[in-house]
This record gives sequence, structure tokens and C-alpha cells, in this order.
Amino acid sequence: MNKRVLVADDEAYILHVVSMKLKNAGFDVITAVDGEEALELCTSEQPDLLITDYQMPYMSGLELCKQLRSRDETRSIPAVMLTARGFDIEPAEMMEAGIAAVFAKPFSPREVLAAVCDLLNGQGVEGGERAASS
Repeated sequence: MNKRVLVADDEAYILHVVSMKLKNAGFDVITAVDGEEALELCTSEQPDLLITDYQMPYMSGLELCKQLRSRDETRSIPAVMLTARGFDIEPAEMMEAGIAAVFAKPFSPREVLAAVCDLLNGQGVEGGERAASS
């Protein structure tokens, strides 16, 4: 069974680019356009990993991650955060919210894919994709 990744971002272009990169690497991808929708999907779909934007309508990515940590059924979902430049997240806050990696926009979709693969123990990696990220 393929690993499932939820991508949450209110920018359609980012959602598309990240989703395509993950799908091409063999992941099942679910998308959300705001924090509330992402929280509902994390609860109902139980993805293996969450990629979320920091700034989103209704609930920020940071608040979303904290909400996930506070619930037994979603506590173990690792998160990758995408942020606009200048948004710093303190290391302690990252740990508290369960954020495993942060990428500043503009980011390399290849680097995000590499982080996802590392976090999910290399599942869904296509040959060469991982090596080219360094």
C-alpha cells in the first residue's frame, strides 16, 4: 500500500507542484486549502505525513500541527512546514507541534520530496530522485 501524504496550502500553484512531485514518486496525495479542512482530513483520512503552509485561512499551519498533537488519533502524524521567508519558528515550538522539517518559500520540490522520503523511511522513492537533491 502506498504511503498517503496530505498537502495543505491556500496557494493553488504550491498545492499543484508539491502534489505532482509526490504523486510522481508514488505517494497517494490528499489536498486541503485551509487549516480547518486539513484538520478534518487528518482526522478522517489518517495520512502518513502532513505538509502544511504556515499562513493559511481559518487556522495557521502551526495551530493545525498543535491541534494534531493534542488528539490521540492524529498525534503521531509527522509534519513538514512551508513558510514565507521571514517566518521563524522556534526549535522548541517545532518540537511541541511535531514539525519535523521547515522549508522557506521559494523551496525546491525535490528537497521537500527528499524530506518526505526520509521521514517515511524511503517509501515511494524513485531511483536517482533522492541523490539529486544534494
